[in-house]
Amino acid sequence: MSTHPLDKALALAHSDIRVGHFTGATSPDYWNMVGPFGGTTAAVMLQSVLKHPELLGAPVALTVNYAAALTAGAFELLAVPVRTNRSTQHWTIQLSQADAAGQAQIVGTGSAVTALRRETWGANDLPMPEVPRPMEVERLSIGPAKVAWIDRYEMRPISGALPVRWDGSGDQSETRMWVRDAPARPLDFAALAALSDCFFPRVWLRRARPVPIGTVSITTYFHVDAAQLSEVGDGHLLGRATGQQFRNGYFDQAAQLWSEAGALLATSNQIVYFKE
Repeated sequence: MSTHPLDKALALAHSDIRVGHFTGATSPDYWNMVGPFGGTTAAVMLQSVLKHPELLGAPVALTVNYAAALTAGAFELLAVPVRTNRSTQHWTIQLSQADAAGQAQIVGTGSAVTALRRETWGANDLPMPEVPRPMEVERLSIGPAKVAWIDRYEMRPISGALPVRWDGSGDQSETRMWVRDAPARPLDFAALAALSDCFFPRVWLRRARPVPIGTVSITTYFHVDAAQLSEVGDGHLLGRATGQQFRNGYFDQAAQLWSEAGALLATSNQIVYFKE
């Protein structure tokens, strides 16, 4: 059994309640300020689909809605294949946790699409930006206090790092950085789902103010199959993220992840709550 922190965080056990019902627990290795890193939550929800005995194909899309904050401890997952066709499968995912009275409460919902991919014509209209190679960029060594998950990633910001001065002088929201799991780990779909959420809040860059935030919903699209992921191995990914609209307490983020070879692996969009 792998001892990598991510594999331990993704560990799920089948229960006897019904097919597709799993139990797991939060990981202190991926703790954020007030709960688990949202990327890990998305990854573990996808993991419930990947471990389902009726799985068809590989992930094409994943949407996770964060209904409430997870607390430290045990949780339950229910993954249900609601429709299976010849080459595609549609899923609902439910994440729950017992409250103080021992009653199960929904803390997250999700949906996923998996598919058997086939060879077709293809093109990439979003080429990887020209940037320095990973080892030519200094690694981020200090993250926000009380945020353990930052240490689980090797981040090498090229541009758009956290503000040096939190003085309200921010004027852009784009980040470009090389990133991979720390310690290095061969890439798989669950890890890719987590990496799609590894960018600091766009509003922090745009405003240069550390306002409270919380992701409401994130959707990730996977553009590779398992064989292509295997080619990436434990190499770095180039990530780019930018905000598009900041208004009335919410902002969105669009992000892309490329391999070192320039293959577009995943794109994601999320909507995030922020507080003045």
